Parts: sequence; structure tokens; C-alpha cells
Amino acid sequence: MPQDKPAYTRILLKLSGESLLGNLSQGIDFNAARSIAFDIREIHSLGIQIAIMIGGGNIFRGNAGIQSGMERVSADYMGMLATIMNGIALEEALEKEGVDAVHVSAVEIKQVADPFIRKKVCRNLEEGRVIIFSAGIGSPYFTTDTAAALRALEVGAEVILKATQVDGVFSDDPLKNREAKKFNSISYLEFIKMGLKVMDTTAVSLCKDNGLPIIVFNLHKKDNLKKAVLGKNIGTIIS
Repeated sequence: MPQDKPAYTRILLKLSGESLLGNLSQGIDFNAARSIAFDIREIHSLGIQIAIMIGGGNIFRGNAGIQSGMERVSADYMGMLATIMNGIALEEALEKEGVDAVHVSAVEIKQVADPFIRKKVCRNLEEGRVIIFSAGIGSPYFTTDTAAALRALEVGAEVILKATQVDGVFSDDPLKNREAKKFNSISYLEFIKMGLKVMDTTAVSLCKDNGLPIIVFNLHKKDNLKKAVLGKNIGTIIS
């Protein structure tokens, strides 16, 4: 039986820090990291060039620091350091799965990650290495969603795959409101006007201005990542 052809050559996968929680309430469950790495290995074997932007909410959220009295800049930098820890774990998990990975941090930390140099990153992608981006864009006031959009544009990704805990974009939080309506597709402008929360509006606006589609899907459903890169009808497409 012939193998399905991928719909994309180069993608950017946005992973939340919570994707690494597994059964923990906080921190990194390395088994969860290995499970994600296994799924990434599957799509990597299709010849897809993969960049990943990792969040840090499983370790520290900047918003939580602000609410407890920290200055925004300090809290955001702590959040960036949390993403670097996750980047190290994901790089290790991918290597355990036999996938050559390169961890690239927007905050200079030479002992554990390369600096962001666009041409070098693109060359690594072309040579089949998975790139893991951490520390967002290295500046406070910008979420890892916005960093994902910026890096995707910089490296020429054809789509952002936004991995979440739910099945796509809903009119309200489906975990709290059972009547929430799921959208199979939604325009950038509709998403922004409705104030939907699954991705921040700065990221969506950046994608809108540059015609970069976003697919929001449930990471935890079997084969969803593979289905997304094969162009199957899953989740919600924002375009």
C-alpha cells in the first residue's frame, strides 16, 4: 500500500510546556517527552523538515510570577529559562528515539544550546535535523506563540501546528463549557474579533499579515500529528 504524501515540506510545531507534564502536576515527565519524540520521529521519517517552539508553563509561568508581585520583565525571563529546561529534555528524548536534534536558544547559554543564526538553522533543517527553539525570541512581553509565528516566518515554514489539550478552536473553553462550539476552520480576523484564547492575537496577526496558516489540534489523540502533516481534516485551521 503506497504511503500518503505529506502536505508540507517544512513545519513549525508549537508545543506547550504542559505537553511534557505527563501524569505530573508540575515539572517534566520524561516518559511524556519520549512519547512526543516518538510521534515526531514518525513524521520526520516522512522527510518533513521540523522546527519546534517549546513553552515553559509546566515549570514556571510568567503570569503567575506577575500575580505574586514580581516585575513583568523578571517573570518573563524566568519563563524563558523554564523553556530552556524543556528544550534540553526534548532534545534528549529525540536523541533517544534516534532523531538528530539541535537545541537553539534565544537567550545565550552556550553550554546547552546554540544561538539563533537563521542561515545555520535553515541549513540544519535541510540536512534533516530537528530544530528545538527555546526562550521565545529572547525578549520579555512576547509569548512563545508569538515567537513561534516569528521563527516560522524566519525559517520559511509552510504552516504552524499548534498542539493543544483539546480538539481545535472552540467558541469557549470546552473543558469548562460543554456547549462550546468547535470551528473546523476560522479566518484570522474572526479569531481576533471573537477574542479566542487558544493562541494570542499578536501571533495570529503576524500570521495573517504573512499568509501563514495555523492548524490547532489535540496532541494527545493517536496519530493526530501525523494526520496534520498529511493534510487530513483534523482540528481547526486558522487562515
